[in-house]
Amino acid sequence: MEPVSLQDFVRALDPASLPRVLRVCSGVYFEGSIYEISGNECCLSTGDLIKVTQVRLQKVVCENPKTSQTMELAPNFQGYFTPLNTPQSYETLEELVSATTQSSKQLPTCFMSTHRIVTEGRVVTEDQLLMLEAVVMHLGIRSARCVLGMEGQQVILHLPLSQKGPFWTWEPSAPRTLLQVLQDPALKDLVLTCPTLPWHSLILRPQYEIQAIMHMRRTIVKIPSTLEVDVEDVTASSRHVHFIKPLLLSEVLAWEGPFPLSMEILEVPEGRPIFLSPWVGSLQKGQRLCVYGLASPPWRVLASSKGRKVPRHFLVSGGYQGKLRRRPREFPTAYDLLGAFQPGRPLRVVATKDCEGEREENPEFTSLAVGDRLEVLGPGQAHGAQGSDVDVLVCQRLSDQAGEDEEEECKEEAESPERVLLPFHFPGSFVEEMSDSRRYSLADLTAQFSLPCEVKVVAKDTSHPTDPLTSFLGLRLEEKITEPFLVVSLDSEPGMCFEIPPRWLDLTVVEAKGQPDLPEGSLPIATVEELTDTFYYRLRKLPACEIQAPPPRPPKSQGLSKQRRHSSEGGVKSSQVLGLQQHARLPKPKAKTLPEFIKDGSSMYSKVPAHRKGHRPAKPQRQDLDDDEHDYEEILEQFQKTI
Repeated sequence: MEPVSLQDFVRALDPASLPRVLRVCSGVYFEGSIYEISGNECCLSTGDLIKVTQVRLQKVVCENPKTSQTMELAPNFQGYFTPLNTPQSYETLEELVSATTQSSKQLPTCFMSTHRIVTEGRVVTEDQLLMLEAVVMHLGIRSARCVLGMEGQQVILHLPLSQKGPFWTWEPSAPRTLLQVLQDPALKDLVLTCPTLPWHSLILRPQYEIQAIMHMRRTIVKIPSTLEVDVEDVTASSRHVHFIKPLLLSEVLAWEGPFPLSMEILEVPEGRPIFLSPWVGSLQKGQRLCVYGLASPPWRVLASSKGRKVPRHFLVSGGYQGKLRRRPREFPTAYDLLGAFQPGRPLRVVATKDCEGEREENPEFTSLAVGDRLEVLGPGQAHGAQGSDVDVLVCQRLSDQAGEDEEEECKEEAESPERVLLPFHFPGSFVEEMSDSRRYSLADLTAQFSLPCEVKVVAKDTSHPTDPLTSFLGLRLEEKITEPFLVVSLDSEPGMCFEIPPRWLDLTVVEAKGQPDLPEGSLPIATVEELTDTFYYRLRKLPACEIQAPPPRPPKSQGLSKQRRHSSEGGVKSSQVLGLQQHARLPKPKAKTLPEFIKDGSSMYSKVPAHRKGHRPAKPQRQDLDDDEHDYEEILEQFQKTI
């Protein structure tokens, strides 16, 4: 086949013969062209092979041959077209009449002129159709009697046979649809007419979109037929050609098998690495991989080390076989206690530093001393000094005495337990009180306890010879992340497998020839991967890792004069606890704790002995300006009065 333009090839193409393989004979590149903006292929090199799989009609450009005006028609245009001319033309009317009488055709016949005709006070335009009925003598001149249809009326005209043209005969035929006209090679580039269009004569120029497969292209290539490139049909000699299609690991993940698969890396995504493992450096172009399928279980735990100045971060697989022991959790504020509180599970903590309560805000905001034991009951509200409600954490003070004194104390507290109100911004420091020496697997630990939690690895994963988690004094298990991973091994080291998350490390690969060798027994998979700091903080932004909002800011310090003014107003009202409220982030607390906060708070601390161990009495408020954080507003006011 001789090279032809892409447009001519498509117009003559039979869709039933697809697919066809083409070779580009002359390449073309349109930099910044409209095709490039539309996402179509606009760069074809000489010698490229194209496997055409589908041709789709995009639009049809309708052109007026007289004015060169154009309009676009949709592929589903419903009008009908009829050809206006034939390949034969005549210079005069006498030639047209002679050719008609000598042929098998009989009068009348229809024709049209390519120029305007002026006769008998009328003007016949070049796009009007005339019907020749007979040859007669008119005013002593042999003339053609013609019928002109104008606005529903027929007008008789006598044109001399010497009238010059050129003239085109018009043979009536059955109207055709747009697709029928485009599929008929005999009607290519002929002048047509359509009653539903404003122009009497027109030429159709279709534009197609070619969908094809090319070497090293991941997706179907879309090529416009108007691209100025010559092609040659080489289907017969290219049946052995195999078009290589690159894949992403995310596409391999969607496959249901069969696994294992042998892959070769074509491209590694740019950017900083996400893992600090030694196998990351082996992921380069040309490296062959063996993909064994989807990793199980699909969940991971994000963990950070404790006990070092610079923490290290890990992603621990759900299949981790090491043993863990719970460690007491630490809470820097009362708001952190609220996040760890779960109704039905007692949460007991011990204060690790002395903290003064904000009694000027509310007399019931209790001070704490080192060693104070508290049990968290849930969230609540209390009246503030300015009449506004303050969110608080309601706790119950526990006894720390032993022996008989402890039993008596417990009985006394059972009758009238001491309540402690801690504002959410209370800057205390607490540590969880627990006595759990059990050894848990990672799956059991995450199933029985909520995250985050503190643990210590007491037995390493035997399948991971270099388990790094055992070297830390403690680990903070932060969040449980569900994400599909692929089990992969290097072709050069089939004995060690690792897991790749295609969502975050989407390699471009191509399927390689041959079947990989399966190792004997179970696959040795690395269950712990150390993360870079950048990727760790990226994971913390995921919806599954969203933590609670930061605690509310503490109220601004008031001047001494305002404190005195509000001390008399908020006396009794501020001591009334509004009761537990349903918190948006926590399940509903036990109902039995609600009535206990409606009692009058005046006798709440009456049964607490003053000699209780670890209780530190509140410091008396000093009446000088030094402890009031420098009441600058009051000093300025006095200074202005002096002036």
